[in-house]
Amino acid sequence: MGGSLTERVEISRPALVHNIREFRRRIGPRKKFLAVVKANAYGHGLLEVARLAVGAGVDWFGVNSVDEGVGLRRAGIGVPVLVLGYTPLGALEEAVDADLRLTVYNRETVARLAGLAGRMGKTVRVHVKLETGTWRQGVAPRDLAAFVRDIRRRPGLVVEGLSSHFANIEDTTKHDYPRRQLETYRTACRALEAGGPRVPLKHMSCTASTILFPEPGFNLARVGIGLYGLWPSKETYLSCLLDRKDPLSLKPVLAWKARIAQVKKVPAGAVIGYGGTDRTTRPTVLAVVPVGYFDGYDRGLSNAAHVLVKGRRAPVRGRVAMDFFMADVTDVPGAKLEDDVTLLGADGRERITAEDLASIAGTISYEILARINPLVPRVVV
Repeated sequence: MGGSLTERVEISRPALVHNIREFRRRIGPRKKFLAVVKANAYGHGLLEVARLAVGAGVDWFGVNSVDEGVGLRRAGIGVPVLVLGYTPLGALEEAVDADLRLTVYNRETVARLAGLAGRMGKTVRVHVKLETGTWRQGVAPRDLAAFVRDIRRRPGLVVEGLSSHFANIEDTTKHDYPRRQLETYRTACRALEAGGPRVPLKHMSCTASTILFPEPGFNLARVGIGLYGLWPSKETYLSCLLDRKDPLSLKPVLAWKARIAQVKKVPAGAVIGYGGTDRTTRPTVLAVVPVGYFDGYDRGLSNAAHVLVKGRRAPVRGRVAMDFFMADVTDVPGAKLEDDVTLLGADGRERITAEDLASIAGTISYEILARINPLVPRVVV
């Protein structure tokens, strides 16, 4: 760890490259591979992950916002970038200037883009989002043909893709609802293409559907959480086995580490941290760790999680504060000032996973990763 760093996020180059290759084999050579790097690459570091992914052969990137897309362009990344989220009308000019693909479903957006395309002399490629049952972003199937006609009649605008998104594929082993969504998509797509040109790119995937539903009609595969070495859920893994599909071998990419800010001995009966929520039952050695909920270490981990010090588990004692928490290192021989503390990841034979922390905090692994403060340095190892 650098001399001035109290914590860091380590990004494993070999693990990320391995996961990309696993999905490339599953996707096949004919489909484009879109790596979803929104939310600071699920907490892993937008630019760090994107640079590695381009080198590993990813074809496209998916981001949530124009700011993320422009960040990729300023870093010299020239592959196609699709903005998956909503782009405010005031940000459209910046998006067009950066040659970002945009997800569209509002006529106001289409009209503004047409004006910008003419004024800036640009071709703007858009992906129309079809509503199939998530009830988030999207155009209703009955309105799709008219919406697409409106785009195609405007010079400078090109319908490059038709997308949608699954609502309930990760939380269950019964997939009747996603199959109905698939049929809604196929029906709308057939009706659209019967009355006009084919849509070049069709996509409706996430990590779970890329594994479970490798539909031949889709030619752009969007992969998110799996890229970072995590299964979307236990149900997805079980569904893979029940469908007699070969499970992918995924390797976690991220490790989150800090270093001990102080080691102190406290007597039996000492009250630990804010609110006096923990009390020692024996003479105890505490390690003060300079990480808190501002950094993304959830307050729900108070008195419940463990960290790793010198390859051993050390329980979190007391409440997680904004910038600090304490760990009990009484049973870790030789723990000393500025020793590494692994909050997430492996140390020796022990490992703490994002799923472990999510289970304690009452959330999902996605949130544990995505909430790691972007100000924490990301270091490629």
